[in-house]
Amino acid sequence: MISVQHEDFNIGVEYESLRSLAVSPGAIVTFTGLVRQIYDQDSESEVVQALYLEHYPGMTEQKLTDIQNQAHSEWEILESKIIHRVGELKADDQIVFVGVASRHREDGFLAAQYMMDFLKSEAPFWKKQRTEKDNKWVNSRNSDLKAIRKWR
Repeated sequence: MISVQHEDFNIGVEYESLRSLAVSPGAIVTFTGLVRQIYDQDSESEVVQALYLEHYPGMTEQKLTDIQNQAHSEWEILESKIIHRVGELKADDQIVFVGVASRHREDGFLAAQYMMDFLKSEAPFWKKQRTEKDNKWVNSRNSDLKAIRKWR
């Protein structure tokens, strides 16, 4: 399941949904990403007040589906879910959820990490960060691009 939404999500509800949809899972792996207060620890970044996320409806969901389908073809996954929020989010708000139900933990961990790595680098989301000083678009990070190289 893929969802791009403005509304927050409940991790417990999403976990239970995966557990009930999967037939006899041996593992459920989840990842929840939060809006960071400090985006770049290496510079003298200001505290993030808000992050505004835009997406291209249709294109974004298709890319997330492609990422999810690729993970399902690589690992033995029973069920998976990707939720990504858009709109204005405050520091510490939940921004993304990836959940994977599998028979074995290794498949669950690898599939969840794969989906997050490709979501961060290839999903068409645009982020504008607001601080006390200014608003600026957030550029791709080298660490995100490096993360997907290990899968190729």
